[in-house]
Order: sequence, then structure tokens, then C-alpha cells
Amino acid sequence: MNYYAYRMMISTHEENVILKCRRLFQQFAVDMYVKVETERLAFIRFNQAKLRSEDYIHLRDAIHSDGVVQNIGRLTILPSSYIGSPRHMHEYAQDAMTYLRAKLWNSGFIYYVHMQSKVDGN
Repeated sequence: MNYYAYRMMISTHEENVILKCRRLFQQFAVDMYVKVETERLAFIRFNQAKLRSEDYIHLRDAIHSDGVVQNIGRLTILPSSYIGSPRHMHEYAQDAMTYLRAKLWNSGFIYYVHMQSKVDGN
């Protein structure tokens, strides 16, 4: 990813032809992004043992005990370091709640959760 970021960087002492190609540049950026994401997913898929996916025993048990036939497939656990994975987004949400609690206010979130539970019927 850093290589492609370097290739797309605007430099004052050297001319970058890629940046002047408009739609071709956009296609290049999308293609390189897809290439990097595919490589990351392939690494995660083929290195589950190295990533110690067996340590996620509770997560694996929850997936297996779900029992939905349509969800049967290959089990691949995405680590929280993979940007965009559900675990990564969950960490971001937890960080946001910590920031709100520490910096701003606490009562708004409690009120929202309380009202949401009433709407859900709990």
C-alpha cells in the first residue's frame, strides 16, 4: 500500500504522469486498492494457523451453534487489524463511546439506549 501511495504522491521536484491522466488515474487507484485488499484477504485466509485463529474459541463456537444452513461455508476469522471487518468496526465503536464518556457527556448515550430498549419492547 505504501508503494502505491508513493506512486500517487504529488512531488515538487519530479513530474508524476499518472496524476495527469484523470479517469485513467482513477481506474489505477481503484485497481491498486482492490489488489491490496485481495492480497490482505488471501494472507488472512491462508495463514489462519499463524494468526492463531484457534484462540478465538468462543467466536468459533458461536458461529457453529448458530445452526443456520444458509451460512455454512468456509470458516475464516478476520482479525481486528483488518480494516473494515466487523471486529475492527466494533473496536472503533468502543473507542468512540470511550471518547464520548471521557470528553463530552454520558447522559445522552444512556438516554438513547434506554429509549431504544423501550422501542424494542424490552
